[in-house]
Amino acid sequence: MTRPSDANLNHLRSGYVRDGIVIGAATGLFGAGFGVLSVASGLSVAQTCVMSLLVFTGASQYAAVGVLGAGGSPISAAGSALLLAARNGLYGMTVSQFVRGSLPKRVLGAHLTIDESTALAVGQTKPQDREPAFWAGGLSVFFFWNLSTLLGAVGGNAMGDPATFGLDGAFPAGFIALMAPGLKHRPGLLAATVGAVVAAVAIPFTEPGLPILLAASGAVVALLVAGPPPDPEEAVNPETRS
Repeated sequence: MTRPSDANLNHLRSGYVRDGIVIGAATGLFGAGFGVLSVASGLSVAQTCVMSLLVFTGASQYAAVGVLGAGGSPISAAGSALLLAARNGLYGMTVSQFVRGSLPKRVLGAHLTIDESTALAVGQTKPQDREPAFWAGGLSVFFFWNLSTLLGAVGGNAMGDPATFGLDGAFPAGFIALMAPGLKHRPGLLAATVGAVVAAVAIPFTEPGLPILLAASGAVVALLVAGPPPDPEEAVNPETRS
């Protein structure tokens, strides 16, 4: 047997590998909820698993099946999903600075560019750790998310109504928790307030899915009135400021 190189041992000892596994396992809990809600909304186990494999952006997947389950049209479901997935395109501008290489590698990197992988990478204090941290987080979340989606979809057929166990509220609660840090800044608070008011007014008069799209106007109002929020990368690494 060959002895592992010091570089490989260092990677195994690195905190981002441990953090990536923990984040992936925690995110997997939401994947199980998605699997249950997806089959409850009328999708088959196969359709549910294919969505997690190919779409792989939790908020968008929950939005799509939520709209379909509430009787909304496929167009509204797709619009809501695309709106929530748009943030990943912004993440890509940051990730492209440290994930380089062949076209297949960059395509895979684009698929794994999500909240968790980006945050884990940007949070590294050493620039050389950002790319391996990105892969550690992205691959871990991808594995656990798809595994738990399968388990949730299979179990959902036998479980019945997901509301019985409160799974219908699991992801909204998690999404609110993720949003909470943004409410500490004026732009985020303004965007959330305007978006909530617009959505609440629109719910009685529009089909499911459209209130989410209309609520995006809150971000526009916040940008015009309060300006852009602080750069999250600078918040993590204040020494990078000029």
